[in-house]
Amino acid sequence: MAESPRTYGGVDGSARVAERRRALVEAGLDLLGTTEPELTVRGVCRRAGVASRYFYESFSDKNDLMQAVYDHVIGEITTTTLAAVGTAPDTEHDRVHAAVHTIVRLVAEDPRRGRLLFSATLSNDVLAAKRSESTQMFAGLLASQASEFYATDTTDTIERLDLTTHFVVGGFAQVLTAWLGGELVLDEDAVVNWCTDLLLAAAPSQTRHSAGSTPARSGHSAGSTPAPPGHSAGSTPAPPGHSAGSTPARSGHSAGSTPAPHGHSAGSTPA
Repeated sequence: MAESPRTYGGVDGSARVAERRRALVEAGLDLLGTTEPELTVRGVCRRAGVASRYFYESFSDKNDLMQAVYDHVIGEITTTTLAAVGTAPDTEHDRVHAAVHTIVRLVAEDPRRGRLLFSATLSNDVLAAKRSESTQMFAGLLASQASEFYATDTTDTIERLDLTTHFVVGGFAQVLTAWLGGELVLDEDAVVNWCTDLLLAAAPSQTRHSAGSTPARSGHSAGSTPAPPGHSAGSTPAPPGHSAGSTPARSGHSAGSTPAPHGHSAGSTPA
């Protein structure tokens, strides 16, 4: 059985191990979050200012460190995002906007996070597995939040929600990948607002409307075509002075009549 690290310089041995581990994870993020990532045990120890022999007290190899770096970043994003959602006003728009804004801000303010999570240049079996794992995790987390908010409980609704959350998480990740890579030339507010709108459009509307119906705007029945003020829903708006659905008549003629040439009575055959 390994002995516990001894106290040295007034610092508990386990605290020193934890500090070295933290330094190695941070150095790993520095190396993985570059435009030309390269991670080696020697390189990460040099960057962290930690002797190589201490690397193995926390990690078995560089892949183990890579997984720890990824989990560290995902943990930060998850914790911060859930906190933002928890303090947002309890409305559909505000909660979704809080989540999207937090995630976009976190990856934008520290490019290392964005490159680690989304960069196509940083790809190996370890990261591929971690990215798949985090996608499943975020989809499950989103489904849990949506299920609680919309009170989804039927099998059909849950299956739809599961599909939708995977669709949304994958699409959002692709947007961030393209945005961080410069393929989408948009400012941060535009990314946040448009992604918020897209996520709201994908919300489980069947909990608010009957299945298959078209969500109705305020003041209109579900599935109806909103009518301009003064007209019945679904009717064809008529010009001022005419009944709805009638054929507009020229000045001096009755609605629906055939206009007669000048000097002839309406409907007569010109002589």
